[in-house]
Amino acid sequence: MRFYLKKFFEFILTLFLVTLVTFFAFQILPGNPAVAILGPDADEIQIANLESELGLDKSPFIRYGEWLKKIFRGDFGTSYKYSKSVSKVVADAFAATFSLAIFSLILSAIWGIAFGIFIALKEKNPFAFAAQILNQIWIATPSFCAAIFLIIIFCVKLRAFPSMGFVPWKQNPLACLRTLFLPALSLSFGSGAILSRYLKNSIHAEQKKDYVKTLRAKGLNQTQITFDHVLRNALLPALTMLGLLIADILGGSIIIENVFSIPGIGRLIATSISSRDFPLLQTLTLYLASITVACNFFVDFLHSLADPRIRRGKK
Repeated sequence: MRFYLKKFFEFILTLFLVTLVTFFAFQILPGNPAVAILGPDADEIQIANLESELGLDKSPFIRYGEWLKKIFRGDFGTSYKYSKSVSKVVADAFAATFSLAIFSLILSAIWGIAFGIFIALKEKNPFAFAAQILNQIWIATPSFCAAIFLIIIFCVKLRAFPSMGFVPWKQNPLACLRTLFLPALSLSFGSGAILSRYLKNSIHAEQKKDYVKTLRAKGLNQTQITFDHVLRNALLPALTMLGLLIADILGGSIIIENVFSIPGIGRLIATSISSRDFPLLQTLTLYLASITVACNFFVDFLHSLADPRIRRGKK
């Protein structure tokens, strides 16, 4: 229980620091939201009145306190650009980003685990060597470059998938999968390759341990040892990669959603930056940071359940 309380306290403290950094980081950004709203032709009186209406004439510390109070009440303010609740704007974009992230995570896990096991068990095989080279290429290739190549091949040449847009899952599940397949695949290249390499190293580390020698001495064949014991233990450390992979996917979706014109959180961030929509931008940054922190907390929780030594402070 003490372990979980400590982790929960760290979780809350991290979120508080995120709100602090998020708010004050945007205060030093160049540009005036009032000018962005009214346009360059607005006079000083109009700008001053709008600044007063938006509360921009107050001290940053006062505005931070007011913003923090509103967050606890579930009020994230009103978007300057859309003139409606920030919560409503984010909720409308959440469905697309959530669908894209889940689909990409599934693809990353499927081929990342498969490649990791294949490379670890068939390391001297020429196909495994080729898979390792592909992993290095995918790790080094930015997701937007992969997205452009996929668009050229599957959209322009083969015309097999749409190059832009998003169809909600409730509206048409099959069309939703078609619109998300290429964006999710381009995001999964890097994260899947990282998971594959991490799992390969974890399997190699397990194969060198004494219990594997004991199992061989008992007469178990390599397949039984690998899939009944080694792989199960090797997958345990790979759980810690899930939080990092989700953060990587969410970060990459900011660009990918703009490449494929998906109306999600990533595209909303780009819009809010160009329009100096600080309430929306602050909420989106807090949203992404909160998900990343929460995923890491959840992974630590699962890892501690699977390995009691972590709860006791042992390695």
